[in-house]
Amino acid sequence: MKIDIICVGKLKEKYLVQAVDEYSKRLSRYIKLNIIELADEKTPDNASNKEETQIRDKEGNKILNKISDQSFVIALDLQGKMISSEDFAYFLEERAITGSSHLVFVIGGSLGLSESVIKRANYKLCFSKMTFPHQLFRVMLLEQIYRGYRIQNNEPYHK
Repeated sequence: MKIDIICVGKLKEKYLVQAVDEYSKRLSRYIKLNIIELADEKTPDNASNKEETQIRDKEGNKILNKISDQSFVIALDLQGKMISSEDFAYFLEERAITGSSHLVFVIGGSLGLSESVIKRANYKLCFSKMTFPHQLFRVMLLEQIYRGYRIQNNEPYHK
């Protein structure tokens, strides 16, 4: 299984970089992981709705350029489906069984994802109705992917 995580914005904090590195190392025994960081667009203070849409669209075009037609795309979206860690493990396993050997998770920038990325997604996933910093969310996603593979393999993991 190959998993790409496309993220808008670069990690700046050392502790987040270390966490991403740790989970990437742990996941290497289960999957081939590729993290693709895309530059975020600068958002002016007091940006209008139109300006925010234009920024999301620019970031969305960058994202879509990194996705192949064969990829199964999972958009991380507040309007997506909320599932348990066990259901997420089953979801990952089901993708592998049904031949979706290349998953792409998409984490938007501070303004979220463009409508074009949402439309391209095969699945929309929501971790919580709360809003998280997108840099921190990358670590949370990697942790859940790792937890999912531990669950699939009946391997112990803290609860």
